[in-house]
Amino acid sequence: MPTSADINHLHTLYRQRKRAIKKRLKEFRQVEPSEYFYELAYCLLTPQSSALNAESAITKLKSESFFEIGLDPEHILREKNNYVRFHRTKSKHLLRMRDGYLSIIQMLQREHTAFEMREWLVKHVKGVGYKEATHFLRNIGRNEGMAILDRHIFRNLKRFGVIRSLPKAVSKKLYLGIEHKMQAFARRVSIPQDELDLLFWSMETGEIRK
Repeated sequence: MPTSADINHLHTLYRQRKRAIKKRLKEFRQVEPSEYFYELAYCLLTPQSSALNAESAITKLKSESFFEIGLDPEHILREKNNYVRFHRTKSKHLLRMRDGYLSIIQMLQREHTAFEMREWLVKHVKGVGYKEATHFLRNIGRNEGMAILDRHIFRNLKRFGVIRSLPKAVSKKLYLGIEHKMQAFARRVSIPQDELDLLFWSMETGEIRK
């Protein structure tokens, strides 16, 4: 279990990074709908891959007009500077997502809750699980306090006694259960859930990234 010193350290880091974290969250809320496609594409690429490489791949996809043309993106995802693991599978997911993108936009334009949007994305977008769907909704400022549970977050949740061990596989039931525990912890330490997520990320990576 965390000591009072651990919690005090967490609050110290939060005070130091609070302004930058709030600024990042504001930037997410200002993302234009015209950027949603590549935000979702980015979240499709990040699992088990470098976030920097995923960003680089997205930049290259934009430069080659992937959304407009629909070219096979595999050669981009396997380039050294953009290398994304499982590039063949993820290339197929990108193409399928592009083909069905109109239905995604239509869903986002309806008055759904963040939870409802996440459930829809997980069900209808191949390659998108709960983490990826939540990541996307956070990156467009619409996740309403849901948790992006990846290895960085799990390590910190274990460190602060929110979970006992690092999960090897994450089912829907386990994801939602851990998310609920993280939200309760956020309330206990008086740090908004979205801000705690970015704080934990910065503790692991040294950066406040998307």
